[in-house]
Amino acid sequence: MARNILILGASYGSLLATKLLMAGHNVTLVCRKKTAELINRDGTEVRIKLRDEPTHRSIFSRDLPGTLDATPPADVDLSRYDLVGLAMQEPQYTNHTIRVLMIKIAEAKLPCLSIMNMPPLPYLKRIPALADMDLEEAYTNAQVWERFKPGLVSLCSPDPQAFRPPDEAANVLHVGLPTNFKAAAFADQAHNQLLRELEADIDAVKLDGQDVPVKLKVFDSLFVPLAKWSMLLTGNYRCITLQEPQSIRDAVHADLKRSQSIYEHVDAIARRLGADPEDQVPFAKYAKAAESLLKPSSAARAVAGGAPFIERVDLLVKLISHQLGAPNAEIDRTVQIVDQKLNEKIVEGGSGAM
Repeated sequence: MARNILILGASYGSLLATKLLMAGHNVTLVCRKKTAELINRDGTEVRIKLRDEPTHRSIFSRDLPGTLDATPPADVDLSRYDLVGLAMQEPQYTNHTIRVLMIKIAEAKLPCLSIMNMPPLPYLKRIPALADMDLEEAYTNAQVWERFKPGLVSLCSPDPQAFRPPDEAANVLHVGLPTNFKAAAFADQAHNQLLRELEADIDAVKLDGQDVPVKLKVFDSLFVPLAKWSMLLTGNYRCITLQEPQSIRDAVHADLKRSQSIYEHVDAIARRLGADPEDQVPFAKYAKAAESLLKPSSAARAVAGGAPFIERVDLLVKLISHQLGAPNAEIDRTVQIVDQKLNEKIVEGGSGAM
């Protein structure tokens, strides 16, 4: 049965959308009016590398069995949808029309699956050790999440690396590392049944008889998506330096021993919260993947481009570490550098790349 999925965010969101469209489901992307007009006219193009193929393939939404449309936030009719995907950068949810839509989504009690790096606050409240922690400082505006029932919000580790090529139109996405989306279960079994249905449908898709990378994998554990935190703190946020941004590869491999110590500390924090070592990705596997990540992270590119706000998983992990009585000097230093760079942008009056 074809499901109707609403995804907030047409950039990274177009990757999950393409996978759903290939499986015969229908997707609406929420984005700016100009981008919506482009997508409604031309569709989306996601470039992805299939196993053992030397070059990327372009997958066009107009060629897929599911139906794609795009709309500005003010025009969304929520009665159409079975599931909401949250794929915008966390600071973007402070936009007035997005906030209004978020209030409506919370009131409609639709299940929400986040593919943000920054976990939504209601999701963190599902983890007993975090439920009463003071973590709001890490969010651009924590009030955005106040109305959401925690059991209706789940998190999907956004492991696939993808970016909009800077010289291309806003409907093009290039996938650099085609790993899987790893989703934690919802509280309600009916919503989990929907997730597992989408998982199976995406898994069954073939292209010219070949498997298509970037699957949706559903886990009972709430902690599987937290494995991304070690990667973000070791690589992504350390791309931000006091000078020019560096690549993820350089951030990780310039001092591999230091990188490993950061990675293992964040893994240990996740285990303190309740994660099983089986939920985590070994450092050696991450370090190997980082060898091919030759660009600065999206956070580093945003800061370099003048953004006054970015997602602050670095600050979130620092706050959790301190409240658990397990601070880490390297993480504190990363947060200090990110704070300094963002404060420079505010002083300069940077308008941001929102």
